[in-house]
Amino acid sequence: MGFESFICFRYIKAKKKHGFISLITVISIAGVAVGVMALIVVLAVMTGFTSELRDKILGVNSHIVVQKAGGVISDYKGLMEKIQTEQGVVSVTPYIYSQTMVTAGSGGTGVVLRGIDPESASSVLSLPKQIIRGDMIGISSSIEQEQKISGIIIGKHLSRQLRVGIGDRLRLLSPAGPLTPMGVMPRIKTCEVVAIFDTGMYEYDSSLAYVSLSTAQQFLDLQDSVHGIEVKVEDIYQAYSIASRIQNDLGGAFVAKDWMLMNQNLFSALKLEKTAMFIVLALIILVAAFNIISTLIMVVMEKAREIAILKAMGATSKNIMRIFIYEGLIIGCSGMILGVLGGLGLCKILSKYQFIKLPSDVYPMTTLPILINPMDIIIVAVSAILITFLATLYPSWRASQVQPAEALRY
Repeated sequence: MGFESFICFRYIKAKKKHGFISLITVISIAGVAVGVMALIVVLAVMTGFTSELRDKILGVNSHIVVQKAGGVISDYKGLMEKIQTEQGVVSVTPYIYSQTMVTAGSGGTGVVLRGIDPESASSVLSLPKQIIRGDMIGISSSIEQEQKISGIIIGKHLSRQLRVGIGDRLRLLSPAGPLTPMGVMPRIKTCEVVAIFDTGMYEYDSSLAYVSLSTAQQFLDLQDSVHGIEVKVEDIYQAYSIASRIQNDLGGAFVAKDWMLMNQNLFSALKLEKTAMFIVLALIILVAAFNIISTLIMVVMEKAREIAILKAMGATSKNIMRIFIYEGLIIGCSGMILGVLGGLGLCKILSKYQFIKLPSDVYPMTTLPILINPMDIIIVAVSAILITFLATLYPSWRASQVQPAEALRY
């Protein structure tokens, strides 16, 4: 141990008559620990919220959507085979998307109707895992051929709103119907509920319904056309580059959008909020840094004679600066270590017991999501040490400027 470190540890232990300085040291360590712990917990919650929201969005939507500019896709089967050959593409499926009305009994509401191919959609979407009652295969064939009643899959909250369950029938109404002498007549399609899904997101569970691709084509009079093709890729973070390659290969008549582009505003807002929370909570560490400054200044005032004796014995100004820089770093590192351990422990408790519940009609998840990112821990720890180091510079410089002759004059 160098003499700077030895004297540093001796200075941290204040004399009994100067116990107030030791108390300020403890408060400074506690301040850094609380700031680091709060930062770790909040960043873990924000990271978990973003990850959970991303998973839920990708559970309902695909990684890439390919559409034809200004129209429907007629030769979608050949287009699917071409997209399937792209590097990084796992599977593809056609889809139809339309807004319509659904009624049951005396109740009714607007829904987003999606026509899917049950065989290929199961390899792209997470719908089979989200079904809580019934079976997805039920929409692939008509329930009663003579009455042309098709199967439909609806969300949990939509089933509660319409007060229907498995086996009950719904009516789909589309305002875009054939033109008659009486005006435009709406199309009406009777469907039977064959399954109920739960995505965990109120927006989807209350306004989304699935039917087979053939049912949607017949209901919307699309013949053998679809609105687009959904694509699943191996690495979701390579979706942008894969979408760019698909669009270049298909030509300017088609548009390929990845999941990040389609939800850019949402994820940008979450990233900005996470950055803002980091800056705000870093102020807690900054407040603790002011405590460290005051602690070191009081130590300098108390140890002025000892500093003068050390300089008279040959210690340089750099040696004196190192003593107080080490002392401040010890305080900061102690608080940082305690804060990291406390933050990780609190995150572990929150993720294990999940005693904080969230309203499902407001948030897309029912419990507080926790996801610890090692890089966030490193950034918080380095930031705490850096702020502590900057806080030690002025008191250390002040200590190095002590003149032995003046300090020892009396």
